[in-house]
Amino acid sequence: MARATLRGMRRLFPSSVPPAVPTAPVDPEAPISRPETASPAGPSGSDDRQWTLEEIAEAYAYPAGASKEPWLRGNMVASLDGAAHHQGRSQPLSSDPDMRIFGVLRALADAVVVGAETVRKEGYRPARAREAFAARRAAAGQPPAPAIAVVSASLDLDFSLPLFTEPLTPTLLITGAAAPADRQAAAREAGAVVVHAGEGAAVDPARVPALLAEHGHTRLLTEGGPRLLGRFAAAGVLDELCLTVSPRIAGGDASRVTDGPGLETPLEYRLHSVLEEGGFLFTCYRRSGAAPGAR
Repeated sequence: MARATLRGMRRLFPSSVPPAVPTAPVDPEAPISRPETASPAGPSGSDDRQWTLEEIAEAYAYPAGASKEPWLRGNMVASLDGAAHHQGRSQPLSSDPDMRIFGVLRALADAVVVGAETVRKEGYRPARAREAFAARRAAAGQPPAPAIAVVSASLDLDFSLPLFTEPLTPTLLITGAAAPADRQAAAREAGAVVVHAGEGAAVDPARVPALLAEHGHTRLLTEGGPRLLGRFAAAGVLDELCLTVSPRIAGGDASRVTDGPGLETPLEYRLHSVLEEGGFLFTCYRRSGAAPGAR
């Protein structure tokens, strides 16, 4: 069966097409007609091509000030029926355009923050340096690849994995001061940088962005999982959510993109942008009132 030809990426919001302005007085007796407008398109005005990595990077640039004050961005995918994964993994909900954006978001970040369960399920490896972003990262004062920052209270992790022993930028392990001392020692021996974000064994999510900023990481990206993302949102430190809406239905009892206790009052986010390709919607929302340094 022949593969259908899909249009390339296009911008749906904000639209670059100005609103129609009437050029003549309106006749109240004339029939109502809709003004013709061009389709929302990519930065060069074409909606039938793949955007370059540079164009995607510009669309997802961190806000001004994020190089000095922490800005925490989340990146998740969800099915049409709200599932954050299928049979424990996000890949079945993803697509090539989604993975391109995934890669660009990583390339823009100083550090990728992820929960220990997601590390185990998704088989996390160190972030790699990408030649396409080498000049951009150098100009921003960033190392060749972002650090991976793993959030864990139990430290039930295999410290012999390349994530801890072979990263280009040292992996950080965010835990509580009272986490098992022998596991903290094992992490340090493997080469990880242990960061305490709480006096007990548990991690206080509200403290994570500022602590990472103290280590030189202010442009932050979290890839979840849902439990960690929910804790960041509830703590009021999730500044931005890049949510891919997949045109697939997963069924089952998979969690949503955030998982955890309900909030007393829903948090307000405002729409920042929407891109589309192949039926996938790439949305970006920013927390109302959020600005680097405004916590």
